[in-house]
Amino acid sequence: MKLSKDRILTTHVGSLPRSEKVFKLVFAKEDGKNIDKKEYDEVIAEAVKTVVKKQEEVGVDVVSDGEQSKISYATYIKDRLNGFEGDSPRQTPKDLEEFPTFSSRASKSGGVPTYTRPRCTGPVTIKDMKPLEIDLVNLRKALDGISISEAFMNAASPGVIALFQPNEYYPDHKSYLYALADSMKAEYEGIVKAGFLIQIDSPDLALGRHVLFKDKSDKKFLSMIQLHIEALNHALEKIPSEKIRLHVCWGNYQGPHHCDIEMKKILPTVLKAKPQALSFEGSNPRHSHEWTVFRDIKIPEDKILIPGVIDSTTNFVEHPELVSERICRFADIVGRNRVIAGSDCGFSTFAGFGTVDADITYAKLSSLAKGAEIASKKLW
Repeated sequence: MKLSKDRILTTHVGSLPRSEKVFKLVFAKEDGKNIDKKEYDEVIAEAVKTVVKKQEEVGVDVVSDGEQSKISYATYIKDRLNGFEGDSPRQTPKDLEEFPTFSSRASKSGGVPTYTRPRCTGPVTIKDMKPLEIDLVNLRKALDGISISEAFMNAASPGVIALFQPNEYYPDHKSYLYALADSMKAEYEGIVKAGFLIQIDSPDLALGRHVLFKDKSDKKFLSMIQLHIEALNHALEKIPSEKIRLHVCWGNYQGPHHCDIEMKKILPTVLKAKPQALSFEGSNPRHSHEWTVFRDIKIPEDKILIPGVIDSTTNFVEHPELVSERICRFADIVGRNRVIAGSDCGFSTFAGFGTVDADITYAKLSSLAKGAEIASKKLW
């Protein structure tokens, strides 16, 4: 993993807005409709090329494929793993339950994505690695002639897969997690073997508190995420930590978020995860104050921080000076070389859904780059 040596590097969480053409094709495939496979592959490949070029143009250093081929960051695995079928009931986050009028309005306005969340009904095994191979080829080709520092690809953690795809087969949660971990190893290792960093998306370590474990105590939740991290570390055992980023968040949706578990409660456990870099929310109104948690706890010297210094749920374009201030706070804590500036979460975690306008997304990323430039002048 390339680190900030003479300036602050920039990145983001992964998903980027998809064009209407991509959105329609992805959902047509999801719905089992007849699609022209050649056209589908060509459209996705071109979309990846476009988003990579846009990232370069606005000054992003560590880029991704924008997750153009995926319906969502967690349920895409049903096309790659056996053992899943049907659909499952939605679990409303606790904060939205407490504000039912807002929740109903958001749902009726089309702000809530609708897609299949299959249940685990049989043994989890590898079904098809071809979708991953295509994603890897598309990203590699999109990087030809592009001047960037590094590229990463997202993959779902065992815990977040379990969060969205409930278990109806394994005798207990632990057995399910480890079955997922063993089956996801091939994807994790395949991304790194192809020459990319891997980002493990693991909102289960925070979002899970007010969704899957909303009726449990904080103590119980912390014991469960300890188990999630042990399963994740098992899945990553053959991959060097410096090739891995871990993303933790409380859910990329508009809502009160007053039920989010505090960072200070989960961070000691989260830091036990193998990935060298930790990506987390650091700019939205519910969590921007929590930079002090990192100041007040001992951060292992081998850890890299990727704080979110731009929000991913509003159309405000953050001023570069504010971005710079946020970056410098973390640089003062762990050192300028151990901070990479990022976003709070993905901008299109579900295909076709995202609060932030596509063009504004890139304006925000441009402001991220400008803020990193200002911070670099202050720090070097």
